[in-house]
Amino acid sequence: MKSLILKITVCIGLCLMLGLLSGFSTAESINGWFRFINKPTWNPPNWIFGPVWTVLYILMGIAVALIWHTHHQNKKSAITFFVIQFVLNIAWSFIFFNLQAIGWAFIEIIAMLFYIAITILSFYKISKPAAWLMTPYLIWVLFATVLNGTIWHLNS
Repeated sequence: MKSLILKITVCIGLCLMLGLLSGFSTAESINGWFRFINKPTWNPPNWIFGPVWTVLYILMGIAVALIWHTHHQNKKSAITFFVIQFVLNIAWSFIFFNLQAIGWAFIEIIAMLFYIAITILSFYKISKPAAWLMTPYLIWVLFATVLNGTIWHLNS
């Protein structure tokens, strides 16, 4: 049990730290050009993103720790898919906010969605709770994909 708690702590810490670094790197853009581009009326207020991502990163950290803790033969590939989708997650923020490349960010978020789905499927074969913990993240990124596409359309 101590081993699992340590793994959960490490994974949550890494997810939160990387998410925080990503947030800091985009803060200037969010308060700059992003304020002035066209957005749909249903665009959430900026303050909501921090709390939502905090919860999602915690759930993701627990999920990947549950997989790490197993001795399943597919553990390595499941964790690899998790890392790929996480790198895409961080890259999306940089592409969208720092590069201000809304169209490229939309293409990239489609790839991220694919890898999140693959991650969930691979987790499900190993640990159903781990897969379910990733589901709110998938739903949020589906929403973000529609939002990204709409913002791209409104600003083309």
